[in-house]
Amino acid sequence: MDRVENEIVFKNRQHAGEELGRYLVPIYKHLHPLVLGIPRGGVEVAYYVARELETDLSFVITKKLPFPGHKEYGIGSIAEDYSVYISPRVEDSLPRNTIENVIEEQKLEIDRRVSQYRQGSPIPLMEGRIVLLVDDGIATGVTLIAAIRLCRKHGAARIILAAPVSGHKYDKALNEADDLEVLVQPEPFISVGQVYEVFGDFTDEQMTDLLQRAEREKKPNNNWDNRGYN
Repeated sequence: MDRVENEIVFKNRQHAGEELGRYLVPIYKHLHPLVLGIPRGGVEVAYYVARELETDLSFVITKKLPFPGHKEYGIGSIAEDYSVYISPRVEDSLPRNTIENVIEEQKLEIDRRVSQYRQGSPIPLMEGRIVLLVDDGIATGVTLIAAIRLCRKHGAARIILAAPVSGHKYDKALNEADDLEVLVQPEPFISVGQVYEVFGDFTDEQMTDLLQRAEREKKPNNNWDNRGYN
């Protein structure tokens, strides 16, 4: 992991995904991991990571739980199987019914994304597999925690968080993952987008097109076997 000054490191998410993938190849390629992107921008990075690793690509839907009246501040996260994480910092400061209302509101958005993105397909099989959870960057990591818990419930052998860039301070629950792989930590850290030359929105349509391309490119024999992992 490199600490860099506040400068541009990646041209775009494709460049970041290719660099991250090349970094991960000697560590994980022989383990045939399952690469799971976090919609939406994380899926674009994950696509190029999976291509470098020559392995399976899918995604896990997770959503930040916003603080009432301050949507930019996350109090936790929820995943598509309704795995929930609430930060201890707010759990005692907000009424339980307020937290429950936030969760119910975000379940509606989760359900919308599941319907649009999965189109009837199930959460990918991950029992016994090494899972690489990939996002385009990690600030506090709150959104990833519900995804970690989903993967754990679904029997992942190990859960590795991977991102091109991160800040220096994470939510402590991020330690529920087995490892963290990050290329750069800018100093000072302002936002994930500060190291990208282009960091615009990655739309639903772009994500759908990318996943369809990944499906067309899929090799017929993905004979993954994690028994050699110690």
